[in-house]
Amino acid sequence: MKATEAKLLEFLKKSSQFIIPIYQRTYSWTDWECGQLWDDIVRAGESDSTNAHFVGSIVYVEKGLYQVTSGAPLLVIDGQQRLTTVTLLLEAIARAVGDDEPVEGFSAKKIRNYYLLNDLESGEKRFKLLLSQNDKSTLLALLDQKAFPPEFSIRIKENFELFEKWLLEYPKHLPLLCKGLGKIIVVDISLNRDQDNPQLIFESMNSTGLALSQADLIRNFVLMAQEPNEQTRLYQDYWRPMEERFGQEAYEWAFDGFMRHYLTLKTGRIPKIDGVYREFKTYLATQETGIEPLLASIHGHAGYYAAMALDQEEDPDLAAAFSDLRELQVDVAYPLLLELYSAYSQTTLTKSDFLAALRTIEAYVLRRAVCGVPTNMLNKVFAAFPQNLDSANYLESMKAHIVSLTSRSRFPDNAEYEHGLKTNYLYGTRALKFLLRRIENRGRKEPVSVAAFTIEHILPQNENLSPEWQAELGPEWQRIRETWLHTLGNLTLTGYNSEYKDHPFAVKCSIPGGFAESPLRLNQGLAQLAAWNEKAILERADRLASESLSIWSMPQPSPAFVKNAAAQVAVAEDEELEDNDQ
Repeated sequence: MKATEAKLLEFLKKSSQFIIPIYQRTYSWTDWECGQLWDDIVRAGESDSTNAHFVGSIVYVEKGLYQVTSGAPLLVIDGQQRLTTVTLLLEAIARAVGDDEPVEGFSAKKIRNYYLLNDLESGEKRFKLLLSQNDKSTLLALLDQKAFPPEFSIRIKENFELFEKWLLEYPKHLPLLCKGLGKIIVVDISLNRDQDNPQLIFESMNSTGLALSQADLIRNFVLMAQEPNEQTRLYQDYWRPMEERFGQEAYEWAFDGFMRHYLTLKTGRIPKIDGVYREFKTYLATQETGIEPLLASIHGHAGYYAAMALDQEEDPDLAAAFSDLRELQVDVAYPLLLELYSAYSQTTLTKSDFLAALRTIEAYVLRRAVCGVPTNMLNKVFAAFPQNLDSANYLESMKAHIVSLTSRSRFPDNAEYEHGLKTNYLYGTRALKFLLRRIENRGRKEPVSVAAFTIEHILPQNENLSPEWQAELGPEWQRIRETWLHTLGNLTLTGYNSEYKDHPFAVKCSIPGGFAESPLRLNQGLAQLAAWNEKAILERADRLASESLSIWSMPQPSPAFVKNAAAQVAVAEDEELEDNDQ
């Protein structure tokens, strides 16, 4: 390894070409990082006493040790975010100055021929910087001053347009940017592939800018050690399809979570989100089949995850079930869901059994939410779940295991669930609107969308109840209000919340759009009631609870499976007690 200090513009001028390896993450700087770099450059340009401003390092690798003066293309392993952002800024400045030269050396022609293009070359050799995938085509179109391609890079386009906007808004910054760019310093670090370990050096670099995601680190770790041709093949066959499946934006926020769920499934351990990369390296060390089978497994499970978590499922029945689980925010269940989807894709689990398993998980989570059972055990429950499944009969073994769970992990039985539905305060819980929607649409072939509806308290929330309401509730109106206000019997859905206000019950029924005109099944029969009092609330709670018990029923696995599952749960609980004692 050899490191020297270099002025960034001289570094760009002397280099023939920077190439971003195919496995590197795509360009990902946001307007925040762009703004920080812009401000640093402007401050450097403003200050006559500032001769240099350090912005980080450019790390590249080739077979032999060399630096930019050798003229060979540089394979960049760290620094592409800064290189790309400076390239976008230089192109924006070139378009802003045109034939003028506000600072010596900064006409459009000189900027392009010195720092952006190799004017005497043709094809891809003409460009100083070659990115990967759609970043590449977008940047080349930009530097050629052509229209963006149909599948353009969002970040490239947005950040270039951001620089153009700032140059228009702050014209006084233009000469300062030119002066400041001339003061930018980087550390030029060249690596010898035969002597240096690029991945270890890459991990240890304390670079400025946007931190790499866990997925970025994993991808680089897997591919950087391969020969260039093998890097390209593995990336194109396995990793690139995952990036495309997730999409540019979802890949940035969802892929780390997927890898966490995948490793939880494979190891039974739940890594912290910022420890996914370390857990992956540990897991990889235990695999004897090599890297390609592992990449194939990750690729397959990424497709399952995209179908479930990113709304990409094509089967309408499964898509509806996945949508319901997402609404309940059951992220901790994904290790189990990945195992079930894998079995379904391999036809060891039928579609009907898969759907039944999904609805059982939904019932488990909803019943616990309604009954107020703490959720802090769920991640461990779902992490351990796949190990307790019988691959010859996924559904029965899953049902048996879930009903055998005890204490804080329990599946609330019918008595506990019915009591929770009728008496617990459900207002403000994530389960409430979901529960009301599903009751409303039970059996409908044309489901009612309730997205724009809000929760309505039939008995108003206002502590200062009107005399009409006090009279309707009777002498114990305060107790009734305190006991039943936020419970299921008093809650419904409406699009007329602002019209209902705190009006008396009879007014809520009779006004335009009131309960008498409501098309919702939830509100049927309300207008026929003589009064809204404790008796009415309890009777409605009984009806809704009965429907809810039918929708989210208690699993009924075969006794043989239950006996085996109960034994497994007892062993697991004993082991947990021993761990806690230690």
